[in-house]
Amino acid sequence: MAEPALVRMSGIGKRYGGVQACREVDFTLGAGEVHALLGENGAGKSTLMKILSGDVGGYDGRIEIDGEPVTFGGPTDAQAAGIAMIHQELDLVPALSVADNIFLGRELRTRWRAADRRRMDREARALLERSGVRLDPRRPVGELRVGEQQLVTIAKAISLDARVLIMDEPTSALTTSEVERLFAVIRELRRAGVGIVYISHRMEEIARVADRATVLRNGQVVTSFDPRELSTAEVVEAMVGRPVQTMFSTPDAPTGDELLQVENLIVKPRRPRPGRRDPDGISLTVRSGEIVGLCGLLGAGRTELLETLYGVAPAGARSGRILLQGQEIRPRSPRHALAQGIGFVPEDRRVSGLVLFHSILANTVVSSLPAYGRLGVIARRMERAASVRMADRLRLKFGRLQDDVGTLSGGNQQKVVFGRMLLTEPKLLLLDEPTRGVDIGAKAEIYRLLGELAGQGLGVLLASSELPELTGVCDRVVVLRDGRDVASYRTAEAGESDLLAAAMGDRAEFKDEIVFDEVGGAL
Repeated sequence: MAEPALVRMSGIGKRYGGVQACREVDFTLGAGEVHALLGENGAGKSTLMKILSGDVGGYDGRIEIDGEPVTFGGPTDAQAAGIAMIHQELDLVPALSVADNIFLGRELRTRWRAADRRRMDREARALLERSGVRLDPRRPVGELRVGEQQLVTIAKAISLDARVLIMDEPTSALTTSEVERLFAVIRELRRAGVGIVYISHRMEEIARVADRATVLRNGQVVTSFDPRELSTAEVVEAMVGRPVQTMFSTPDAPTGDELLQVENLIVKPRRPRPGRRDPDGISLTVRSGEIVGLCGLLGAGRTELLETLYGVAPAGARSGRILLQGQEIRPRSPRHALAQGIGFVPEDRRVSGLVLFHSILANTVVSSLPAYGRLGVIARRMERAASVRMADRLRLKFGRLQDDVGTLSGGNQQKVVFGRMLLTEPKLLLLDEPTRGVDIGAKAEIYRLLGELAGQGLGVLLASSELPELTGVCDRVVVLRDGRDVASYRTAEAGESDLLAAAMGDRAEFKDEIVFDEVGGAL
């Protein structure tokens, strides 16, 4: 008799309000197998895996581990059964150290029951090195860049000695070299008999690491296949239910006068920020109707430039000039930047972009509330009408506007952040990794939206780690290095290799820290 599957999920169903997240889903995982789970944002992937990891209850269907039925009352029960999940959205405590985060709730104790700091630091360092990264285990997680935080979550999951490891978009914030280290860890776990569920939108990764792949669409399984047998186009069509002719369909829009001028911008914080590179003499321009990309290695200063333009730069000395439509401005806060006509979509939507326990409606209108009321009284009907209009424009998938925004998929959460900014009617839109962690369908919609906005005369400054995105969407790309602008290219006249060479400069030691998807196949 054949051994039972390590995990068998049968007839799984889950509803959130008016949305059927999963419908009669069957899914199996064998020991030592990597099973990829694919689908658009909102297809039900994360919900299915949150059910398996004990994060979500109240579902229909049956779960078996080694042929025995199980029911989890929460993540602790699932972890006791050997199931761990690395979430796409990081669940770390910024104020605590790396070691404290890894052992949170499972602190190692001395015989006097006090926290054994030395042992936790020692074991955390070993776990991090196993994950291919060297970090000070005593360093606060809030000081780490997003990719380093992602590696901490991976080390935390490995520390559980799980038999089943669920990885939800584990490479979305990792550099090329960090991805290779993660793949080495996956190979090691497979040899140890660990079953891995791998959720990703990057087809080149799926082909490299997965033994089997399953596609969900609208909460249902539509196909399972060997990832080496189907082309990317066939898989994408299964995911979205229609052929996707091209990702980058932004129309050529005529550009107007200079909208933004940044002249020799320098920011010197009073307190140093480890791992951050503030502007150190940046000059660039953005015209009306133009999409300008920001390219650079990790630590080049892309995010820091956007934050400065949005008024969230650290306290300290600042020099240089920022002009919007020829008028000098000095953004002092996000509210001030919004009043000047500058909108910002941050890199980490769950931390900086949304209030997860508030409704979709509240998150959509929060930045433009004065427009929907008079004398301090909010006009609820106008507020709701604006939210519905924006949801229709962005093709948002949701149940009710009163539902918490945290119940939406990652791609739909990103659309809410976009919608909130667009309701402020900005002249300039700042985007930091706008398609991080969203599926190919949502990416195509975001690119369509950017083309539409540029056609209406909006200026866009877009920072991205994906070279295909920069060359496919932008009119021009400005390359940053060490907080300075070092090159500018029209994308019609330069390719990905030109951007990469300018970003790296002459310093070969940065070769392993490239943040770009060099294969160009990211979905």
